Amino acid sequence: MVKTYVDKVIGDLYVLRVDDEETKYFESLWYIPEGITYNAYLLIGDKVVLFDGWKSRYSDLLINELSKVIDPKDIDYIVVHHMEQDHSGSLPKVLKANEFRAMVLGHPMVRGMVESFYGIKPKFRVVKDGDVLDLGKYSLRFAYTPWLHWPETIVTYIKELSTLISCDVFGGYSIPKALYDNELTSDELSKYLDYARKYVITVVGHYKDYIVKGIEKLRSLNVDIKVIAPAHGLLWRGSPEVIVSKYVEWARGVPKDRKVTVIYDSMYGYVEEAIKVVIEELSKLGIDVKVYAFTENSRPAIGDVLSDVTDSSSLIIGVSTYEGEAFPEIVRMANLIAMKAAFSKPVAIITAYGWGGMATKQITDILTKAGYEVIKTIEFKGKPDEQTIRELRGLAKELVS
Repeated sequence: MVKTYVDKVIGDLYVLRVDDEETKYFESLWYIPEGITYNAYLLIGDKVVLFDGWKSRYSDLLINELSKVIDPKDIDYIVVHHMEQDHSGSLPKVLKANEFRAMVLGHPMVRGMVESFYGIKPKFRVVKDGDVLDLGKYSLRFAYTPWLHWPETIVTYIKELSTLISCDVFGGYSIPKALYDNELTSDELSKYLDYARKYVITVVGHYKDYIVKGIEKLRSLNVDIKVIAPAHGLLWRGSPEVIVSKYVEWARGVPKDRKVTVIYDSMYGYVEEAIKVVIEELSKLGIDVKVYAFTENSRPAIGDVLSDVTDSSSLIIGVSTYEGEAFPEIVRMANLIAMKAAFSKPVAIITAYGWGGMATKQITDILTKAGYEVIKTIEFKGKPDEQTIRELRGLAKELVS
């Protein structure tokens, strides 16, 4: 049975959360066994405002939950922060239940997107960057936050509640056991932040520079933010500054001290033999080593790989030569790193070949164009010999020196 929550966040602001344990691949790409939530918000003052919605499959459920608080016909405004269907999918049915009385508010692009996505033409009003909508008891201040993570994305600040409704920004994967950050233990919160890092780099990673720009813009507004209410995951009303600082760290790829991520393939065990030598040496040095192996028995989730790349101090790539080029799964992984997690970090590449090939150069080219510095390459023919093993042992010290 699908779990839902309706709770008063602060003042007259309610959160409506649904837990999605059905979606296995978010955006049909990122494996999320941890699940995800969709959070909509309802403000009841002199006017009634619904902020965003749920995925279309949960439309009827959202209307049911709304009806526990108000009659959907009484909704005066619906704010669309972001048109992606995990937020806007419920819009057609909500408007139908509302008898299309509500005025939809959004970025200028939203009007055409609503029509093209859903074939409807609701009443619509454009909100400009910096606009303030006076609703009597409450006022809404809108800010454009482009490419977080679509061009039409906006956020809303409710001045009287010191609350930022942030849509995808400051969200995270997983289904937290509580609604709010200050209801989790430190261990639970730490685990949630791991899921949030994975969310940031997979969903917004390509536009990560806009995370920093967006946060700088919000800070320049000189508003007091006591509550952050995102569209996925935890609401932050205990320590909202935690998720803000973490987003900045992840966008910049700030490394944890002494953390190395190792990514490799091994068709017949030779690359794995070499990689194990390096891992053993790194472990002796007290390094936190995250290992992702593409072998005949394992296929790591690419979102988890990207997440650990984000806060690693350095990377090790182990790659087999396949038909004269780099093993396809490592090429794919390197391209995703370049697309989503392009940081300036040191990389070592370890390559096995049978008669020759371009595997090392291929991976080097992909990563260096993305900003990585390849500080060491080790190539060996067949299986690693004693000389290669000595080089591999030395590599561990080079990476952490």
